[in-house]
Amino acid sequence: MNIRAGQRPFGNMSSIMPASISPSRTARTARLTESAPTVPAAAPGGRPGRLLALDGLRLVAALMVCLYHYAGRGGEVSGSWRGSPSGVFPSLSPVSTYGCLGVQFFFVISGFVICMSSWGRTLGDFFRSRVSRLYPAYWVALVLVTAASIALPVVVRAVRPDEFLVNLTMLQMPLGVPRVLGVCWTLWAEVRFYALFALLVVARGVTYRRVVLFCAVWTLAVVLSTASDSALVDQIVMPEYAPFFIGGLALYLIHRFGSDLMLWGIVGVSFLIGQHTAVRGLWHPGGHPEFVRHPWVIVLIVALAYATVAAVALGWTRWADWPWLVTAGALTYPFYLVHEHLGWFVIRVLHRGLGVPPLSTLGLTVAAMLALAWLIHRFVERPFGPRLRRALRKVRPAAPSAFSLPRSGGGGG
Repeated sequence: MNIRAGQRPFGNMSSIMPASISPSRTARTARLTESAPTVPAAAPGGRPGRLLALDGLRLVAALMVCLYHYAGRGGEVSGSWRGSPSGVFPSLSPVSTYGCLGVQFFFVISGFVICMSSWGRTLGDFFRSRVSRLYPAYWVALVLVTAASIALPVVVRAVRPDEFLVNLTMLQMPLGVPRVLGVCWTLWAEVRFYALFALLVVARGVTYRRVVLFCAVWTLAVVLSTASDSALVDQIVMPEYAPFFIGGLALYLIHRFGSDLMLWGIVGVSFLIGQHTAVRGLWHPGGHPEFVRHPWVIVLIVALAYATVAAVALGWTRWADWPWLVTAGALTYPFYLVHEHLGWFVIRVLHRGLGVPPLSTLGLTVAAMLALAWLIHRFVERPFGPRLRRALRKVRPAAPSAFSLPRSGGGGG
């Protein structure tokens, strides 16, 4: 079917499109008509809806953060090792201090995955999928870390019962309540991203144009928020983290519809702003030696995060079709939740209690946290996630109106 220049296509193109039209042309037509296919793009190896390379990248990001906590960070960690991490791991620690950039890596991946998984879903579907995905493992992690704080208070600071109960909501950060899980500050950033994307895009239906408009408006808001000097605006707009989510959203559109100058422009602008916010937040010249990071190294790691997700978007990782990557992706979230505080607990027991050498302790602790993550996934997420989703799908029937007349039970009188 030929469409003349300036002529607007309308109607359901899929019903009259010849089967010989290429997938790229189909994507372009779907973009024009705002009616892209409602199923996610096919994964490598022909597995619809899943990109296995992304699962591997998520685990890499989680391991980066883990290495930062165990071998690159001072503070609480130094109470588990015999000395500071820089003294225990003189060669590994300077590298590990950059592991905190795994969070920015996560956010780029999250933008990609959320755009992919929300396509064709209603607002209710989106809400149920996020709640059932986030909360079961999170609640179990809260219980485990709280139990560890009772068993070995020197490692994890115990919280009051009222603080623990607020933590169950995942809203402790805006309420100013102490966190049970140190990593949950990133979950608060994710929740705000979900809320913005759901209210401004998913509620109306996810389309190419709406996602592009969302990215453009959010980028403009990030730029203007620096002049507002408003804590509320910063909480909503998230200028430190928004560029990474935006970059991930645009990269998914490239994966789904193909490259174009506008989408790569969004990716490029998000990278340029994101690398600046990362350097500004993580480069502390003249500070403690353990936390002095070189700005060019920060820029390079941020660039690599964008580049690896871009490789997935362009289809360059189709060869990574290994079944174990599915397991790696499944373990990432529970591993991320439990690794910090419970890892310190294990390190203190192994290294200071049993005298296990540092490198062996590090390897055993990572292995123990991965094993615990598998248990949480197998016995919590897999059985209870779908149950929670089904329970949220049940809709209470509407109450009858007080002004409605009862139905007649039979013939007239």
